Amino acid sequence: MSTTSPDDATPRDDALRLLARREYSRTELEGRLAAKGHEKSAIAECLDVLAEQGLQSDARFAESFLRSRIQRGQGPLKIHQELARRGIERELVRSAFSEQEGQGGVDWFALACEALARRFSGPGDTPRERARRERFLAGRGFDFDQVRHALAHAWDDPSAQD
Repeated sequence: MSTTSPDDATPRDDALRLLARREYSRTELEGRLAAKGHEKSAIAECLDVLAEQGLQSDARFAESFLRSRIQRGQGPLKIHQELARRGIERELVRSAFSEQEGQGGVDWFALACEALARRFSGPGDTPRERARRERFLAGRGFDFDQVRHALAHAWDDPSAQD
């Protein structure tokens, strides 16, 4: 155990404690450390050092975040928006999506179908029910074409597609 109390922890101590649990973007860490009462200049210096040492990386965070959101069945629009909200630069977001494409990519149309079929047992009998399914997918971050595709194919027999 450390002999320091939580009250006299350095920004580095607090940042490492957070990073031990999961990846954080620089912006998220800045906010968390500021909330703990650390000075802005000390936070910036600490995060610069952590980035230089490879202990904090916005690129690594973006890749990890993207993978986790795909597993949750979220679409590309929502993932882009969430990464931007967490302070990830556009170029790093593009890079994370490109990296994902290089690893076999994501079939966003199939993911939209899976998410819809998991949530609803069928396409809906009324316009109101179909609109509810559209809103569900749009809220998940799928674009218009992906939503339309999913509404048409989410409940297709998988064995008939081969």
